[in-house]
Amino acid sequence: MKKKKRIYEIARELGISSKDLIAKLVEMGMPSLYPANSVGEEEYDLILSLYQDEASDKEERPAPLLPQARKGEPRPPVVAVLGHIDHGKTTLLDAIRRDHVAQGEAGGITQSIGAYQATYNGKTITFIDTPGHKAFTTMRARGARATDIAVLVIAADDGIMMQTIEAIDHIKAAGVPIIVAINKIDKVNANVDRVFTQLVEQKLVPEELGGETIVVSLSALTGKNINDLLEMILLLADMEDLRADPDGPLHAIIIESYLDSSRGPVATAIIKNGTLRERDFIVTGSTCGRVKALIDGRNHRIKAATPGQAVLILGLQHLPTPGMTVEICADQNSAKQLAEKQRDNDRKPRPSREKMSVADLFREAAVKKKIKLILKASSIGALEAAIREIENITVSDVTLEIIHSGVGPITESDILLASSSQDPCLVAGFGSKPDSKVVKSAASHNVSIKSYDIIYDLLDEIEERLTQLVSPESKEIIIGEVIIRDLFHLSIGTIAGCYVTSGKVTRDAHINVIRNGEKLFSGKIASLRRIKEDVAVVQSGRECGIKLEEFDDLQVGDILQVFLTEEVAP
Repeated sequence: MKKKKRIYEIARELGISSKDLIAKLVEMGMPSLYPANSVGEEEYDLILSLYQDEASDKEERPAPLLPQARKGEPRPPVVAVLGHIDHGKTTLLDAIRRDHVAQGEAGGITQSIGAYQATYNGKTITFIDTPGHKAFTTMRARGARATDIAVLVIAADDGIMMQTIEAIDHIKAAGVPIIVAINKIDKVNANVDRVFTQLVEQKLVPEELGGETIVVSLSALTGKNINDLLEMILLLADMEDLRADPDGPLHAIIIESYLDSSRGPVATAIIKNGTLRERDFIVTGSTCGRVKALIDGRNHRIKAATPGQAVLILGLQHLPTPGMTVEICADQNSAKQLAEKQRDNDRKPRPSREKMSVADLFREAAVKKKIKLILKASSIGALEAAIREIENITVSDVTLEIIHSGVGPITESDILLASSSQDPCLVAGFGSKPDSKVVKSAASHNVSIKSYDIIYDLLDEIEERLTQLVSPESKEIIIGEVIIRDLFHLSIGTIAGCYVTSGKVTRDAHINVIRNGEKLFSGKIASLRRIKEDVAVVQSGRECGIKLEEFDDLQVGDILQVFLTEEVAP
């Protein structure tokens, strides 16, 4: 059997990035490939010959002007590992830590910092030690993206579980590239093919099946194919072209914080751009301070933290909130002023969605024409029935997106996902209710919860509110007609001396100016007078003076159509 080679391996041989190689192959007329795709020996030889011919041609002709390179230099990717409980997240991280972190750098140290760096093929990867859904989504809710890549761990024997689906929804909501690690392939009852089928159902089509999702089958227990996972992480980082400028403005994100009895407030931060140094004045959210010490994942005190590093920060006055960014200030006063400004903003009362009706929530969404839904049900059957019926609801120009669904009670994770949505999001339970703790969490995050026992109540509510999002149509109702008999040009503008030929004129009406059968203007009445007095209405057969808003180009003989605007429900 002829040996196959993956695209990223060929790119490495040629000394170029996978991204550049794929682009060149497409330019040469070859079908679009993915970095992890394998090709046979004949295709491999063809790629080499095509690329070498292209390189020879380039040597014979003047070199073209190269496009300006992206600013900054490549930085280590920041990776989070998520998945269902007991599917092997911790075992996988321990295996990576054991084989790819230098001696003396592992153990309890990484537990205190919440992150560590591993090295593979001379390149560094920063792992966030399982931030979980809470940290992952809270960061997104504040517009921060601490992680560059998410690794979703799925056990080959269990397959995709409800918590796995929850993790998928959180990863998709954060907009983070995903690598699937199918773990426990060493088990007797492992069924990788079933996991592939389940991934397709979740719209994560593996590359092997013609999709774009990178999937690595491995065993965290035996260490099999863990290097392949690290290879894929570095490959995806290469495709994402992750760069940073150590000399640029600081962009750092708090991923965790805790109070230490001897050191005071301690925060863990990921540096995404710029450099954080000891003695820098910093502000993060409503707290500030001067950096007393920076401690890396090896428990070493360092003078400066550069892009891709995770560090402990000592010196803040109070505990910062995960997801907040860190900003460097010129001096202590500047840092205090920024922190105080944020505290003032935090003190401002915000409208509580807990007290909002579902009608109010949907009305709030009317401007955006979109609402998101998190749906929990009491059983699989109830969930499937509700989703099937909800997907049948169609309202023109309005979108309803179910961003997460599952079986069981409404949980705090559902609340966090809803709070991270940029669009109004309703958390609905069908035969499923939240407990008091979740209700309290919803109130603090300004998230609306609604529970239904009858499916028709759920469907009617959604359909009615979606319909309310459709912009009503405006209809002109003619209530009178006026002819201009005279004009008075004053300092305030032109006053038309008019005679009401039919119907009436009201002060709150609009006017169409008609000349020779054509409409010249449509607008509001600025003033309506009769016998030198302002009036609210002038009936047919009477004279009046009319001034229009922002229009003076009137002529004797013009017809003024008087109309009211009525909104017609869709």
